[in-house]
Amino acid sequence: MILQKMPLKTINSKLIIKAALVVCFLSFNYSSAQEIIEDEKPQVEKTKDSITNQTRIKADGVAAVVGDYIILESDLDREIAQLKAQGANLEGYSRCELFGSLLESKLYAHQAIQDSIVVNELYIQQRTDQQIQGILAQTKGDMEGLLKFYKKDSEQALREEMNEINRNGYLAQQMQEKVTKDIEVTPEEVRTFFNDIPKEERPVFGTELKLAQIVIIPEVTEQAKQDVIDKLNEFKRDVEENGANFTTKVLFYTEDSGSKSTGGKYTLNRKQPRMVKEFRDVAFSMQEGEISEPFATEFGYHIILLEKIRGQEYDVRHILLRPELTQESIQKAKDKIDEVRAKIVDGTLTFAEAAREFSDEEETKFEGGQLTNPMTQDFNFELTRMEPELYAQIQDLKDGEISEVFQDEDRVNRIKFKILTVTDRIDDHEADFAKDYLKIKNLALQDKQIKAVEKWQKETIADTYIKINGEYRDCDFNSNWLKK
Repeated sequence: MILQKMPLKTINSKLIIKAALVVCFLSFNYSSAQEIIEDEKPQVEKTKDSITNQTRIKADGVAAVVGDYIILESDLDREIAQLKAQGANLEGYSRCELFGSLLESKLYAHQAIQDSIVVNELYIQQRTDQQIQGILAQTKGDMEGLLKFYKKDSEQALREEMNEINRNGYLAQQMQEKVTKDIEVTPEEVRTFFNDIPKEERPVFGTELKLAQIVIIPEVTEQAKQDVIDKLNEFKRDVEENGANFTTKVLFYTEDSGSKSTGGKYTLNRKQPRMVKEFRDVAFSMQEGEISEPFATEFGYHIILLEKIRGQEYDVRHILLRPELTQESIQKAKDKIDEVRAKIVDGTLTFAEAAREFSDEEETKFEGGQLTNPMTQDFNFELTRMEPELYAQIQDLKDGEISEVFQDEDRVNRIKFKILTVTDRIDDHEADFAKDYLKIKNLALQDKQIKAVEKWQKETIADTYIKINGEYRDCDFNSNWLKK
């Protein structure tokens, strides 16, 4: 769990702000990993510490070095512009605070590499694709405008930069989780934490809902799977027997949109594996120039061409195909969820009974379809913090009412059908130790995690090469980045 800002009036504001900033920069990290280079020392005109009215012009030198990462003078301005474009409210945050959070994210990413944190490269590519498609949906498909905003000459260049951003953010997130994953709080620590909050400063929790859902996923037929396998085998034979170009087939046929522009290319490292296990196992068992047999992952079916082995690094290209869903299969799933809904509405089954018997979503079916809030790890969703898509689906539901059938999708399933219900509603209220124990426990845990992160930061900063240049040497950082 990434440390998140909770709905407190005031609970150690310094730590809460710090956690929020860390999350902010993990989400929209822009700098790229590069080798350490000699410090450049451009002439810097001192200006007021503010994120506005930045009119000075100077050379784009090195603002800082953190381990194997460099941060350029332009990186922070680019971070700020992107955060504003994403709707972040930066009012009240100084450039020094934002720069400090940028340093933190680089420290996490650097240490994650040292600790051989694994990155799922296919996930990174798909995340980039989702981000680009999401932005294009808001700008009516204006790729030219998107490239102009990011100051890129081509979509491929944009994807490469966003992949690196997402990769670094993922590393930073995983490193923070590694630091905090074994931290726990006892009931007595929770009670002490709550009692230490002055009554007038206790958190107020907004209206919360408990939600449940039933999901039906259209079945992929064996024939559809075999059709994909046959097609991949055909590609393999055409390359091996007729000299066809593998990369050309990637460009024409792959359904991995994240890597399509690079010809399906990935570089894997035995010490830092970045793909799902099935993909790695096949790639690392191959010889140079070999094309694999078709194999399955949760994303579909693949074949891999191993281009080059360079020590621990493997350069591969792959083609991904996903079995087609037949109209018959889709309709069958739709009919099934309609039937399930009818049984719940007429009282033949309760929602929980129907979920346990019929839902295809393993994560929720055994809890009677009850959704878990990923932020709090309980069943409550605060109305004002709910994801917009989920809110749109339940906003008009009365308690106990069953939604109409929604067609949805995720990164694995192109089509899935679901129904939702509100199983409980809690109006906004001041924190009560008994009623809100899980939330208060989460706040106490978060407070303890933040302190652990601060301790880790202090120790890691001391052991890592860090160089701060120019105007940022005048910042009053919370952490000892200047190593005074």
